[in-house]
Formats: sequence, structure tokens, C-alpha cells
Amino acid sequence: MPGNSQRRGRRTSSKKGATTGSGGQGRASLRGKGRTLPADERPWHKGYSGDGPVPERTAWKQEKERRAAAAQGRAPKAGKPGSQGGKPGSQGGKPGSQGGKPGPKVAPGRKSAPPKDGPELLVGRNPVVEALRAHVPATALYVALGIELDDRVKEAVRLSADRGVPLLEVSRPELDRMTGGVLHQGIGLQVPPFAYEPFEDLVAAALEQPVPLLVALDGVTDPRNLGAVVRSAAAFGAHGVFLPERRAAGMTATAWRTSAGAAARLPIAQVTNLTRALKRCQADGFLAVGLDADGETPLYGLEAAVGPLVVVVGSEGRGLSRLVGDTCDLRVSIPMQSAVESLNASVAAAVALAEVARRRAVA
Repeated sequence: MPGNSQRRGRRTSSKKGATTGSGGQGRASLRGKGRTLPADERPWHKGYSGDGPVPERTAWKQEKERRAAAAQGRAPKAGKPGSQGGKPGSQGGKPGSQGGKPGPKVAPGRKSAPPKDGPELLVGRNPVVEALRAHVPATALYVALGIELDDRVKEAVRLSADRGVPLLEVSRPELDRMTGGVLHQGIGLQVPPFAYEPFEDLVAAALEQPVPLLVALDGVTDPRNLGAVVRSAAAFGAHGVFLPERRAAGMTATAWRTSAGAAARLPIAQVTNLTRALKRCQADGFLAVGLDADGETPLYGLEAAVGPLVVVVGSEGRGLSRLVGDTCDLRVSIPMQSAVESLNASVAAAVALAEVARRRAVA
């Protein structure tokens, strides 16, 4: 045969023509998967409310939702109470668990945020004892079964009994689930949400004093700093503290404990807009004084301290925000002897409030 007919890999078929159809065999792939199932019809979703068995993960989600709803006093949003996934011995339940309750699902060291406006759990032996000593409002004391009863645990149990706080013994896996995997040392104290004072009532009560003094916090995000400022404000005669609702620490259990009980004696308010709140105070006769490392007025030369005053404390990192700083009537700096860049927010507040109290005492 002439030419290259004997070479390897020679082409023996004709050129490709038109594509042949499937004869209807691929018709099912064109129809799609149908409608999207709602949550209550998906066995793998926490909102499943059918009668069939559910996976273990779904049973755990449903049980978690029911517990959160019970703690907040509302109806559960998802899942049907008593579904097969949450019953002991069901296909979806966890073998060996008590009452079908699954164990912790959060990795150790990972924190889960508490529900908004819900109770908070303060954990750790030292924090719990200190909170009870400071008379932080509490609704329950959780103690893990089988933990070592050292002096701190015994004191926490005794203090909670003296105050009528219920003592609940739970398993360690259950306490792990409640704390979201945080190291709890076998003990936790449940505290209710803090009851803030309405801002208008706080200002009105301060105006009834001979020389009113308020403290405003501009974006302080550390609850320990917040608690320390509240403690200093109460110690040096302030009549109230107010702070923004967003991008700032609230009165959590940690802030309660750091305030050493001062939060129970001093009214604290949250405001939607701090700048607007300061302008409201200025309209009522207050002088807004912002603490600023670059302020033009030294603290020891603040003669206006003997009049109605609002001391504004900036955040830990950036200090006063631009709008809040522009709203303040004065920017006050704290003289320092060494080349320290700045003071901690709570320390600066304590120094300023101490100077205000000294001037008012000698006036």
C-alpha cells in the first residue's frame, strides 16, 4: 500500500460528523432536582419536625435549641419536642448519653457567644469566688460532679447558700457544653443580664445633686477596664456612668466582678449615640471634658472641675474618637514625669476623678 499507510498511529476512521443524540436516556438529568425542601422537612436540619429518625448532629442541635429557649423563657424556634432524635435509645440519639443528651461539640478553648440579653456564665474558681464576694447578682451556681473540693469551691458553695443562690450539680461534659469549651475548673456562676438605667433618668438624678459629676466611656472594649472605671467613679463621688451600646464592652459578669460591687450602687446607662448624649448633657449645663494625651489643658489646671462635669474616657487604643473629641468643651491631659506614651483607660479615669474630687473638697 503506497504512502504512509503502514505507519503507527495512522488514522483509519472517517472525520467526525454530527453528534448522535442519547435517544431520551439523558432526559432525567435535564429536569433538575425539584423543589428545595423547607427546614422542617430536612432530616439533617435542626428545624426538622418529622416523625422519622434524625442524624446525631441534628438531635444535638435540636436539644441545644430547646435548652437555650428554656433558659430565655421562650418557645423553641426549631425542632419538635420529643422527636426521635432526642429520645434515649433512638437512632439519632447518642449511645450511652443520659436522656439522649449529646456531649460537648465545641473544641477545647473555643468560646461560644452567649445569647443576646440572656444569662451569662462566669467560670473559674477564683472569678466565681470573687464575684460572690462582690455580691454580683447570681441565679445559679453550677458545680461539676466529682471535682476536688478545695477552699475556693467550699467558699463559693457557702457564699451561694448564704445568699440563697441555687446549687446545681452537673456532669463535666454538660458543663463543657454550657461553657462552650472554655476552661471552667469544674465551677460556673450564672448571672442575669445587667439592668441598665434609662439615660434620661440618670441625667435627671445627677442634676438633683449639688455639683453633679458623670463619667462617659468612648468605646472602651475591655470589660475589666469598664469595671475598674465604674469602681473609681463610685469611689470618687460620680453620680453615674454612661456608655455606647455598640462597639463597646457592656456590664458583663467580668465587669461586675472587677467593679467590686460598685455597679450595684452606681447607675449605669447605655446610649445609642454618645455624641448626642454628650450634647444633651451640655444643654443641661454640664461641661464635657475629654481625657486626651495631647490635650491643651493640664489636669492640675482644670478650674472647671468644681462645676457640673462629664469626664469622657477614650478607648484603650485610639483614645477619643474624632466626633466625641470635637464635641468635648475641653481636652485635658495628665502630666507625667517619665516618657510613658499613655496610661491605661481605667488608670487615667481614676487619676482624673481623684483630681476632680480633690478640687471639690477644697472649693
